[in-house]
Amino acid sequence: MIIDFQHIQQLIADCKVDDAISALSEAIPALVGDDAGRAQAFYLLGNAYGKLGNWRDAIHNYCCSMELDPDGPAAEAYRRACEILDFYNHDLYNP
Repeated sequence: MIIDFQHIQQLIADCKVDDAISALSEAIPALVGDDAGRAQAFYLLGNAYGKLGNWRDAIHNYCCSMELDPDGPAAEAYRRACEILDFYNHDLYNP
């Protein structure tokens, strides 16, 4: 199965995230044996979930991508997602 990753990236950029998630969820099982393709699909799925603010699923998919391609873009995306979750304003918690 050939996946048009550029089209999926465009869906995410155009805020058609549900369409991107659906397409990637269908594509990933068909990519068995194509570690590079699966790594890219999991990375994009992480980006889609991150766009929705669903950091748990974003990080999960970045981790899946990193297992297949440790030096890929998911490693940086994972680091950025963790920084977002680690950040908080102390003043907001002290009335």
